[in-house]
Amino acid sequence: MNNSKQLLRIADVSHCTSLGKSTINLWVAQGKFPRPIMLSPTIRVWKGQQINDWIDSFTPESEQATQESLLTPL
Repeated sequence: MNNSKQLLRIADVSHCTSLGKSTINLWVAQGKFPRPIMLSPTIRVWKGQQINDWIDSFTPESEQATQESLLTPL
């Protein structure tokens, strides 16, 4: 994915992450996904590098729970 210098609309972000638009919006509201840049009241964009960084650092909650359970002494 070579979009580090691009501004991506939600459809592009959805395609890059395989997340639905509603999931992106929900995760933004929950603080689980980067906040978009508001170019106008109706146009939201994300920096390509920001999305690339999020993908590189993403760990699913199920994987986090598994890792935490392995670290927790019984």
